[in-house]
Amino acid sequence: MACSTHCTLPSHSYFEALETAEKRALHSFFDQHVIEDDELGYVALDEGDYNALPAHLTARVVHTVHGGMLDEF
Repeated sequence: MACSTHCTLPSHSYFEALETAEKRALHSFFDQHVIEDDELGYVALDEGDYNALPAHLTARVVHTVHGGMLDEF
C-alpha cells in the first residue's frame, strides 16, 4: 500500500510540470522542457533562461513543448 502512494507522487509532479510548460510555451519564443530532478521529481524549465542548455540539464529532459510564439514578421 505504501508503494502505491509513493509511486503516484512522481507522476503527479510530472503532470504539474507538463501543465506549467504547456502554459508557458503559449506565450514564449523558447521551448519549455520538463526535466527530471532527483529531489523535486519533475520541473518545467524555460530554455530562454539559458543561452544553450548545459549538458547536465539536457540529459535529464523527458519532454519538450515548443514555444508557441513566432518572430517571423
